[in-house]
Amino acid sequence: MTGSPDLLYSDVEDDLRAAVRDVLADHCPPAAVLARCESAQPYDMALYRRLAADLGLAGLTVPEQAGGQGASARELAVVMEELGRAVAPVPFLGVAMATAVLAVADAPQTLKRIAAGELPAAVAVPLTTTPGAAFPAAVRAGADGALTGRVTSVADVSADGVLLVPATGPDGPGLFEVPVGAAGVRVEPVVSLDLTRPVAHVVFDGAAGRAVAGAGTAARALEAGLLAGAGLLASEQLGVAERCLEMTVAYLGERRQFARVVGSFQAVKHRLADLWQEVVSARAAARAAADALAVSSPDAPVAVSVAQAYCSRVAVHAAEECVQLHGGIGMTWEHPAHLYLKRAKADELALGTPGRHRALLAAAVRLPPPAPES
Repeated sequence: MTGSPDLLYSDVEDDLRAAVRDVLADHCPPAAVLARCESAQPYDMALYRRLAADLGLAGLTVPEQAGGQGASARELAVVMEELGRAVAPVPFLGVAMATAVLAVADAPQTLKRIAAGELPAAVAVPLTTTPGAAFPAAVRAGADGALTGRVTSVADVSADGVLLVPATGPDGPGLFEVPVGAAGVRVEPVVSLDLTRPVAHVVFDGAAGRAVAGAGTAARALEAGLLAGAGLLASEQLGVAERCLEMTVAYLGERRQFARVVGSFQAVKHRLADLWQEVVSARAAARAAADALAVSSPDAPVAVSVAQAYCSRVAVHAAEECVQLHGGIGMTWEHPAHLYLKRAKADELALGTPGRHRALLAAAVRLPPPAPES
């Protein structure tokens, strides 16, 4: 990669982290997340609006002239870390991807509403879509902008939000803006492993779409959103892993067996030390990806794929260790460990599996692709 990425957190980023963590501690405790998982409304839109509007996080990377904060992916990555630590049930990843898409598509009106926290947004692609994938062909656009088709497993669809829909029309690829509640749009909820990030199939049956990008910029705008989403997801996975390690260390420092603190057993110490090393390495990978996105580095795709290939596995490992080392309590619904494991496993598939990102890295450095994952 060209240049040396800055992996350290700035004072501004530390202050931002503290502010977000305080809000999540007050409004998103584990008990509240667990209760919401059992309700008909898994997303906490009141919390989203507090973060998006009151703290201005929805417009963090939006230019000031469009009503945003004019910050970069580095600051947004810090927010994603904290959301991962809390497994916060808010549609923030979709909004981050949508703002990246609209920044390239040059749609200031929609961008301004999203930045103000008024309009949740999501990109209508399957959550498993990998950066660098071919432009989606699931939706067709008529000459009048009417959209027809079905997109599976879309994340962060909000009833009062908007969808950015990639569609192919008479003039080629395009991006269209469609309100979720518009005529001709049907949202079919799907049971998701991660109850804190629901997914849904979205059916378009002649829905009227407003073009925000044509054949010249649609593919480039969508790729920007996918790349930003994958890079920021690595920071969320880092947050998941860090919190799992913290919870496990705290529990093992209190739990006693055979008249000894469980954390004093050498085998347990070795497992925690190995996990700590993985988390530190994941932090370096996630920070490098965020820094590359922030400076629009030409090496950003490489940095993002490195982060995704590594952080995905670390988050899953940390969550698995959290469940196992908590013993019997870790297997209960009442303890939040299962929320972290489910988020980690779902994130492992989101925006490209580790295997897909290793294949992208192999192609980038002209090496044979890795063996398929078993």
